[in-house]
Amino acid sequence: MTDAATARAVDEAITSRHSIRAFLPTPVPRETIEEILAVASRAPSGTNTQPWHVAVLTGAALQSLSMKLVAAYDDPVERARHTEEYAYYPTEWKSPFIDRRRKVGWDLYGLLGIAKTDKERMHAQHRRNYEFFGAPVGFMFTIDRIMRQGSWLDFGMFLENIMVAARGRGLDTCPQAAFTPFHRLITEAIGIPEDQQLVCGMSLGWRDPGAIENTLITEREPVARFTRFLD
Repeated sequence: MTDAATARAVDEAITSRHSIRAFLPTPVPRETIEEILAVASRAPSGTNTQPWHVAVLTGAALQSLSMKLVAAYDDPVERARHTEEYAYYPTEWKSPFIDRRRKVGWDLYGLLGIAKTDKERMHAQHRRNYEFFGAPVGFMFTIDRIMRQGSWLDFGMFLENIMVAARGRGLDTCPQAAFTPFHRLITEAIGIPEDQQLVCGMSLGWRDPGAIENTLITEREPVARFTRFLD
């Protein structure tokens, strides 16, 4: 492959990635999952610490965890007992971040025909996170509690590598922070060691081409908006 062809292939894997919220039930071969994780493990990490741990859920294990999560989410009393172990989002928002956050939400609901006052359908759509959007593979990512902020940055590069490697194989993903409030439930269900904490989850599979929610492509700011060149 020429340098130009290599660049195009890499660019395509990156730019074609977006969060998929409806998957086909078609199984993903274990060897494919292992290939993706092996490629992703080439992510850089400070002094080669490689701070990531991965639990791969398929079949009955995935279904069992999903049922527990859905039950907890649907019960208001039970849901209120669960809180995030770490703050993913800021406690105080400002523009342009809150504007982007709101836009992606309303763009998704608009595609699905969910009105701003339709709390029941909003709840049902958010519940899809805990059903792994119908994906045949679910990941749960954990990190040792002794690791600090730099290792979390390294972890982010590992997650990105998984998503890009999946695209290179025609697969899609949805990274999900929605699991983090239920870290205690997940810890018990899949046996996360006490010295590790949940970072996030991810769904993996083949996108459902007939699902309108999969047509949502979020906007990106032009380079000139977030970059300064200093000569």
